[in-house]
Order: sequence, then C-alpha cells, then structure tokens
Amino acid sequence: MSLAALSPVRPSASISVAPTPAPAQPERRLRAVPEGTEPRGFALYVGIDEAAAAAAGTDLPGIVQALKRALADLAPGAETYAAVALAPAGSGGRDVDVVRLALQDPAALAKHRQSAPVPAAPEPHGGVVIDISRKRVLLDGETAPLTYKEFELLQFLVLREGRTIDRHEIIATLWGEGDDEETPNERTIDVHVRRLRSKLGAYEDIVRTVRGAGYRFDRHADVAIRYASTPSPDVF
Repeated sequence: MSLAALSPVRPSASISVAPTPAPAQPERRLRAVPEGTEPRGFALYVGIDEAAAAAAGTDLPGIVQALKRALADLAPGAETYAAVALAPAGSGGRDVDVVRLALQDPAALAKHRQSAPVPAAPEPHGGVVIDISRKRVLLDGETAPLTYKEFELLQFLVLREGRTIDRHEIIATLWGEGDDEETPNERTIDVHVRRLRSKLGAYEDIVRTVRGAGYRFDRHADVAIRYASTPSPDVF
C-alpha cells in the first residue's frame, strides 16, 4: 500500500486577503484665500496671435468657442466672458505676459511697475502730477479742485493707460452697489468727464475722447504719475 493512501486528506485552507485601499487622492486646494473672501471664478490667460492660430488651422474666435464648449461640458451652469487683449504691434516678450499686462492682471502690473524706469519728477511749477498715493492732482504746482469722484474717474483711466474704456465699464466700476451717489447713465458720464476736463484746465486733453468707443488717458511729456506703494483698490 502506498504511503499516499495512508496519509489523511486535509482540506485546503482558503486565505482571504483584504484588498489594499487605493491611496487617497490629495484634495486640490486653491492658494490661500484671504479671510472674508471666496473664490468666484478664475481667469485663464491665453497667449496666441492670429498668425499662430492660423498656422494651427484655427483662429481666435474658434479657440474661444472651443473653450466655452469644453467648459459647458464640465460645468453646464458656468458663465463665461472673453476679452481680446490688444497690444502695440511688435510688443516684445512672451505672448502670455503681453496678454496679462494688456488685461491689467494685478501681478503683471506690479512686476511691470517694478521693472519700469521711474520717470523723472516734473519741475515744481510746471506740468501735471497725478499723485495716486495722495489722491490729488497738481497743475503747475497748484492742487486741482477735483472732487473724490472726479479723481476716481481720472485714476481709473490712468491705471488703464493705453486702453480705451467704454462708458458702461466706467459706470459698473465707479458706481457699484452701496454707492451713495445716483448711478448715472452713459450720457451723464459725458457730463462727469466735461467737469473733470474743466478742472484740468490747459491739460484737459490728457483725457481723450475716442469717438464711438469711450475715453482713454493720454500721457504727455509734461505729465508725471506717482503710484501708491500698494496696488490701487480699483485694479482688483
């Protein structure tokens, strides 16, 4: 008789192994958000000119529409707003940096101000000094009698130098909720601009009317701007 026949048969033991839990995915967090604020959206800056878009077989409106469709798939309730960045022909630097500066990105503005040469101070009794740090305007050494809202209007244009600002944007920014003054319409904005110009006297043409488009700040050789040490609130 074989030894195999005499050996007792033992039932095979089943060993159960608990599945290894998948590693927890780290929570994606935004950078520290200041207390009392909450994220309400984001800005995605895209640096591409018309020639580069055409070389890729598309154009800027096509890219915008494709991005909007992608966002509609990800978050159907999301609202979008697209703005095209305009810059002087031949502007140097990376496309995305030019775009950020043209669209008034706060970090890009701060970097630009740090790298830009400080303009020489004008003569004490000549020219225009727009002093954002002290909220005043000096005309040939004398303080111009601007109201708070008139200075806000001038500052709004100065901080967006190179852009033509339409009346609707001025109203939406300078006459927001909680403002004590009655919100003007687009026609009465012209009245506010006329009053501002009248107080600028011989230098009224630093606030330029772009027919059919809005207003813009024109810097002259006799105009100096003194920026505040911290970013102006209306930039944000």
